[in-house]
Amino acid sequence: MILKIQQLAKYGLILTGICLGGFFPAMAQQPQTQPGNTDSTKVIHIIQSDKLNVITKDTVQLNRFIGNAIFRQGNTLFYCDSALINRASNILDAYGHIHINQADSINIYGDYLHYEGDTKLATLRDNARLTDGKITISGPELKYDMNARIGTYEQGGKLVNGKSVLTSQEGFYYADTKDVYFKKNVVMIDPEYTLSTDTLLYNTETKIATIVAPTTINDGKTIMYATSGEYNTETGQGNFDSRPTIQDSTATITADRITMDKRTGFAYAIGNMIYRDTAQKMTLLSNYGTVNQAQKTVLATQHPLMIMERQKDTLYVSADTLFSGIVKRDTSTKKQVIVTPTIDSALIGISIQKDSLSIDSAGKHNAFALRLDSALKPADSTMKALAKDTAAIIPRKGLTLKPKSATDSALAAKPLAPLSDTAQAKDTTEHRYLMAWHNVRIFSDSLQGVADSLYYTSKDSIFRFYKQPVLWATGTQLTGDTIFLYIKNQTADKILLDQNGLIVKEAGKELYNQIKGNQITGYFVGQTLDWMHVDGNAESIYYIKDDDGAFISVNKTLSGIINIYFRNSELHHVTFIKDPEGTMFPFSQRPLDQLLLENFHWEIKRRPKTKYELMGSVNTVKAAPEKVEEKENQ
Repeated sequence: MILKIQQLAKYGLILTGICLGGFFPAMAQQPQTQPGNTDSTKVIHIIQSDKLNVITKDTVQLNRFIGNAIFRQGNTLFYCDSALINRASNILDAYGHIHINQADSINIYGDYLHYEGDTKLATLRDNARLTDGKITISGPELKYDMNARIGTYEQGGKLVNGKSVLTSQEGFYYADTKDVYFKKNVVMIDPEYTLSTDTLLYNTETKIATIVAPTTINDGKTIMYATSGEYNTETGQGNFDSRPTIQDSTATITADRITMDKRTGFAYAIGNMIYRDTAQKMTLLSNYGTVNQAQKTVLATQHPLMIMERQKDTLYVSADTLFSGIVKRDTSTKKQVIVTPTIDSALIGISIQKDSLSIDSAGKHNAFALRLDSALKPADSTMKALAKDTAAIIPRKGLTLKPKSATDSALAAKPLAPLSDTAQAKDTTEHRYLMAWHNVRIFSDSLQGVADSLYYTSKDSIFRFYKQPVLWATGTQLTGDTIFLYIKNQTADKILLDQNGLIVKEAGKELYNQIKGNQITGYFVGQTLDWMHVDGNAESIYYIKDDDGAFISVNKTLSGIINIYFRNSELHHVTFIKDPEGTMFPFSQRPLDQLLLENFHWEIKRRPKTKYELMGSVNTVKAAPEKVEEKENQ
């Protein structure tokens, strides 16, 4: 009897297995369809499950799968611990260890899934994350459209791409193009920088961030502000439009467009560039500029204008090309060295080597000044080409200037003695220098000037003017082979006309007070010339007036040394100190052919009249002297 019961139970289990075995393959191979759903691509196929129950909830019949459930729709597989399928609405709700695999390209995970089979829209919650094998997107809730292959989150989320982590309130991932569109409180954190914005488009393959809203990129040393452009988050290269700004501890740069490369430290500013050194109170304007952020240098072309702020009198400097850098200390020799511009040697073939610079006690320039003077000769054909088209300079690898003449080579090979100031060993202050090439013009309320080239450093506060320089101070014209202007407490303190110095001041129509000598040194009080010392082969021609201002006589004098004294910006008296020889002519009997000293030149038409001449175009600047001449004729 017992044996029969065991046999019946065995046969019953076998029959049950056969029935179930036939049931599940039927579910997988011949899926059920609803009368209104004839699209087989929308049907959710059952691959396997440990248990299957049919339950009714609110008059709706549901299939309940428990344990290792697997489903398929098209090329997408669904894995979970358990699930409910509503055949009427074609909706799948899955629970525990959710895994969606779409064509082995996109994998999505979570602890809960709500999937609408007709629209192929998946919503995952609790530990939800999406990955394509390279990036991972996670958040409290993720939605993924199987048709459009677009993943979204709207309750906060995070994207991890290598070392970069990007978070935002909302995100939209496009699997086909690998683009991610982030919105609201967007922050990208990378070991090299932090990017903050409200809206950002990011490509996970190229790692290029497209900026479409106000954005800040902070690398700990510099901060970039931009509203439009592209930034390669891997290489640090970027192109920014709509007036971006780069700022560090000492300087800011802004322009219509900036191209930057963090690997080289170069930034290229195009259109209405403004470079401001806040530490030195210096501003440089230009239509094109190259900034080396690592070396703190800036090269400006296309109508550059430098503005040097001073307490009482701002100085404006313009030229065809302006370059500014930092004088750094060589710790091995304890002397000042100058960081020079680096531009591709194919563009320029000369070299300017610089070690230290100083003015000796006699006021003469040292070997550095001679070297700079030689290097800037306009006769150099290469520099002439540079002057004609400074806009063609787009430095990338750096500018190496090599000597072209034997004189230059000899000077470059000769080292200069370190500065003798013992206190300099402890001086860590950064000093900026300025170099200007061709058509140099300066303007301030108290001083105006023109020259071919100029050099200035805040280390010694001396302006050096080269190649036919002319300065005007309170109506007095000052010329020499080279002119040195000494600044003290941000105002003019002393001026040196080195070799062939000439002072000219208009006494009347076509009448000029003149003094010349080998070297002329002038001293300022306030912002006006107080007196001048002429040393070596001194000559003078000056007119004497009576108390009513009428001309009485003209004096022509030779002397070893002459001192000239001014009062209220007018010539007051002249003192002859060594071996004077002179002649006084009555004004009515003055010899007209002897009233101009050798090498006399009156260049008032070159004098800048306002700062706006330096700001305007080249045509505007050239037209200004003609207007002045018309006024004089009137």
